[in-house]
Amino acid sequence: MHRKIERIIGNIEKVIIGKREVAELSLVALLAGGHVLLEDVPGVGKTMMVRALAKSVSAEFKRIQFTPDLLPSDVLGVSIYNPKTLQFEFRPGPIVGNIILADEINRTSPKTQSALLECMEESSVSIDGEVIPLPMPFFVMATQNPIEYEGTFPLPEAQLDRFLMKIRMGYPTESEEIEILRRAEKSVPIDHLEPVVTISELLELQEEVRNVYVDDSVKGYIVQLARATREDAGVYLGVSPRGTIALMRASQAYAKMQDRDFVKPDDVQYLAPFVFGHRIILKPEARYEGVTVDDVLDNIIAGSVIPIRRFVER
Repeated sequence: MHRKIERIIGNIEKVIIGKREVAELSLVALLAGGHVLLEDVPGVGKTMMVRALAKSVSAEFKRIQFTPDLLPSDVLGVSIYNPKTLQFEFRPGPIVGNIILADEINRTSPKTQSALLECMEESSVSIDGEVIPLPMPFFVMATQNPIEYEGTFPLPEAQLDRFLMKIRMGYPTESEEIEILRRAEKSVPIDHLEPVVTISELLELQEEVRNVYVDDSVKGYIVQLARATREDAGVYLGVSPRGTIALMRASQAYAKMQDRDFVKPDDVQYLAPFVFGHRIILKPEARYEGVTVDDVLDNIIAGSVIPIRRFVER
């Protein structure tokens, strides 16, 4: 299983230079059965990351470009009357796929955003009272631009909570950008990318992740961190129980990626900023003083009581 995971990450790195951590975190979310909000400026490889991941696992890739005039039916699909059969037939929208890129999700109306988020939560499409299950695996990576907010509809906190984690790409280093130019000089690397695992193998990986052992002391540590966000003096809204479940699932996937069948407190500490960060709202006075969510999480993790227990690999 570990070799398959390494093959997927190595395959993505053929296209995305210098972003191994982002590739790993994206794969963590996919293996944990969650979804990712990828926030960064245009042109840093957000779309390419999703395409490379989809190609690496033989998944059906769909891209939805969100615009202010996009309707829920443009995402979910519609029922069309067939005069030959005298029945309505469902014509699926682009949401019916394995890996979905929801590009610039904050540029569409809340009604359309809600339609997408319902699919993310339920893994199904509701049309005319009929519930249609989506193909498995089902993974959404939504992007948004943090610079231009004119004409956008920012996701409310209740909807942000639906994403397992929030990730930023960041600019490449000088040497990495030179390598990007070298690889793109004569061809587009993504066009030559070949799958390294099948869909059935990916589903097996997801099943293996669910079997990763989480000790009660580690579960208590996750809850300790979540409760600390709710009790912090600078926090208006802390992490919900959905957030604690998300951190446990992500930690299981990360442990499996490290070739372990148990979760360590180190896994929890590493993933907490990515899983908890977008679930915390600061009080206005804390923001005025220059306090950030990262500062709050750093202080909470630094002041937490880490469970010490001897783990033996089985």
